[in-house]
Amino acid sequence: MRVDGKAFTTIWADKATASVTVIDQTRLPHRFELISIADVEAAGRAIKTMQVRGAPLIGITAAYGLALAMRADPSDDNLERACGLLKATRPTAVNLQWALDSMRRMLAPMAPPERFDAAFNQAAQMAQDDIALCEAIGRHGLGLIKGIAARKPRGASVNILTHCNAGWLATVDWGTATAPIYKAQEAGLEIHVFVDETRPRNQGAALTAWELGQHGVPHTVIVDNAGGHLMQHGEIDLVIVGTDRTTATGDVCNKIGTYLKALAASDNHVPFYVAAPSPSIDFSISDGLAEIPIEIRAQEEVSHIFGLGADGDIHKVRLIPQGSGALNPAFDVTPARLVTGLITERGVIAASREALAIAFPERIRA
Repeated sequence: MRVDGKAFTTIWADKATASVTVIDQTRLPHRFELISIADVEAAGRAIKTMQVRGAPLIGITAAYGLALAMRADPSDDNLERACGLLKATRPTAVNLQWALDSMRRMLAPMAPPERFDAAFNQAAQMAQDDIALCEAIGRHGLGLIKGIAARKPRGASVNILTHCNAGWLATVDWGTATAPIYKAQEAGLEIHVFVDETRPRNQGAALTAWELGQHGVPHTVIVDNAGGHLMQHGEIDLVIVGTDRTTATGDVCNKIGTYLKALAASDNHVPFYVAAPSPSIDFSISDGLAEIPIEIRAQEEVSHIFGLGADGDIHKVRLIPQGSGALNPAFDVTPARLVTGLITERGVIAASREALAIAFPERIRA
């Protein structure tokens, strides 16, 4: 995708120098800064502090982190240590576990001297595969937008609501929920995106709005609680969100507040779609509410906020009274019954065990 007209991905690497570079997303939208990841510890910090975030990008960063660990020490002990360190950074997004399990299965039978090259090459392949998955999601999701556009008066925009950031910043390129939006823009369709701010970390306001602006996509930032109101008044044609983990039965775990959007969409007969690349689907669990671990993050993310001051510097400001506590669950679960469909790299399918099994039979066998 583009930043100031220049093509970028969120992560890139050079095996010759064993260097990995990422965009520091904690500095956006006010600063565009790059950081270098030199070892597995730095990869873990980048994931934990959300310098990189979004389930697909977390998985790719972890894969490169494991490769860097194999460069430093390719022993069996260090392989297990590095996997444990990275796994502990974020508990909810299944892509992290998927990437680490895939890498470990490949590396464990190898002789230690072979592990760095193999790990680095595999991480690079995972990054390329992620781009292809997201591009395919964009193609399949484009059909949904085209269908709505065909039913609207000529020149009228298709109004799409997003939540959090499931854009290219959450993946390697294209994004998941935004991929159909970018494809629609390329196709010349009139679109407008309503961007939930997504408290407490404001990934919608800070990240989705920034990347849509970089691409010239018409958009408006709204407070989280405005979505239902807009749906009641016919202002939203379509909701597309991402997912950090989707169960074998189609329950969807995504950024906190997604469930409320799904309820409002259901009540107002607005189609609610989830962009779900296959690595984010966890076929080992069936009940999202009972089985998906929900990350509880620091109270400070709720009690304080970062913003650009009149002096041009970024400041942290306290929002709540001294002495008041805060609860910060990072995700919630939307039951499959509220999901109109899953936009996957293999097509738009029902959020059901049967549809997922047909679309991904090899994952069921595995």
